[in-house]
Amino acid sequence: MVDVGAKAITRREAVARATVRMLPATASAIVAGRLAKGEALAAARIAGIMAAKRTHEIIPLCHEIPLELLEVDFRPLPRRGLIEVQARAVATWRTGVEMEALVAVSAAALTIYDMAKAIDRAMVIDAVRLVSKSGGRSGDYNRPGERPWRQRERAPK
Repeated sequence: MVDVGAKAITRREAVARATVRMLPATASAIVAGRLAKGEALAAARIAGIMAAKRTHEIIPLCHEIPLELLEVDFRPLPRRGLIEVQARAVATWRTGVEMEALVAVSAAALTIYDMAKAIDRAMVIDAVRLVSKSGGRSGDYNRPGERPWRQRERAPK
């Protein structure tokens, strides 16, 4: 592992994204909650969060990071047969959270595949990528042509 002991503790944030391509009917079934296995997006959200928290156990030489926030959101485009997945990870620590965000979108996308494979085995998971990161010695990064989605609106309590 890399020695991060001398690095400054700063707020770090990363946003990653992935795309799951499928038949439009499959995407519609997922959005409508009509899968035999249940609510795919709810299961995928939990899977992404759980996986991000264990990134250091999955990726060799990754540091364990005290995550402060991990959000997993979806942008379904059923007519195009797509479900986009986005994760945002935040921590105040000595090393970045890019891997946590990337692991989260990967696990969420795999969960969508698992939940819907009975009706569409030809689904494709692709375009797993870092969209942005901030904080740390290497500075900020923003993928050209992409911006993180806005935080989802929350219903009043």
